[in-house]
Amino acid sequence: MASLVEALEAAPVVIDGGLGTLLEARGHDLTSSLWSARLLLDQPEVIRAAHAEFFGAGARVAITASYQVSYEELEAEGLDPREVDLLLARSVQLAGAARADAGLNPGEAWVAASVGPYGASRADGSEYTGAYGIGVDELRAWHRPRLRALAAAGADALAVETLPSLDEVTAVTRELSGLGAAAWISVTIAEGRLRSGESLADAFALAAASPEVIAVGVNCCDVGEVEAALAVARTVTDKPLVVYPNSGEVWHAGSRTWSGDHAPLGRHLAEWAGAGARLVGGCCRVGPDQIRGLANEAAAWTGRGLPTIR
Repeated sequence: MASLVEALEAAPVVIDGGLGTLLEARGHDLTSSLWSARLLLDQPEVIRAAHAEFFGAGARVAITASYQVSYEELEAEGLDPREVDLLLARSVQLAGAARADAGLNPGEAWVAASVGPYGASRADGSEYTGAYGIGVDELRAWHRPRLRALAAAGADALAVETLPSLDEVTAVTRELSGLGAAAWISVTIAEGRLRSGESLADAFALAAASPEVIAVGVNCCDVGEVEAALAVARTVTDKPLVVYPNSGEVWHAGSRTWSGDHAPLGRHLAEWAGAGARLVGGCCRVGPDQIRGLANEAAAWTGRGLPTIR
């Protein structure tokens, strides 16, 4: 069976889309500060079904529902740290079960355990500014138990995603050191820089220097930002690149609404793959239909069909 690292050497691998987007489309309320972690607690079967739907659309990597799971938030729900560890492990198990539901095996589809930024746990949008008011040591301490729990849960990789600042990239890479888990690191950007305003090249170089990191790139950003970001990444590393932008719609924080149109991600596949992207998918507002289009283009680009779903 091929590992995820081996698969990336052969061809672009398609990641899923916005898990929260699909869950909301299925009528689930994600407005609490726990977001999809609420469903992990109360209705895990709907998360499993959502993962299976993305696999059925052609995704070959499922990102788990652990993005916004934090010990502090769940303590308020009456869970102790050991119970949070078990919930994190559940997120990995659900994605693995969905892979089997879709008739796929561990050698042709993979599970990436989501490690969201510190700002996601605050549910105040600070992951889009990096303005946390704490430093590297505090961020290391915050990330440490979740990274260890997810590494122990048996995922194929850790998806360390939506990091907005050099401090958080520094903290995570230091905590990954010696952990024994493969990871990708993707940052969130605006106007060619980290959301904090810091250098994108510095972030990529810092992340790529970690032996545990198998790919670097961007997520939760505008589609129009991707090409330039990949070019920057290629100046500092020859590791595989990862990209999963938003749908093309615009989020209005004041009214908590979206406007604009979806941008078909599939039309960018050849461009991104040609620039070194080997993990490609979608983030906010990207559903199974967009992932299906991306998967079809990935299959065409490589000249091989997707593994048959039995």
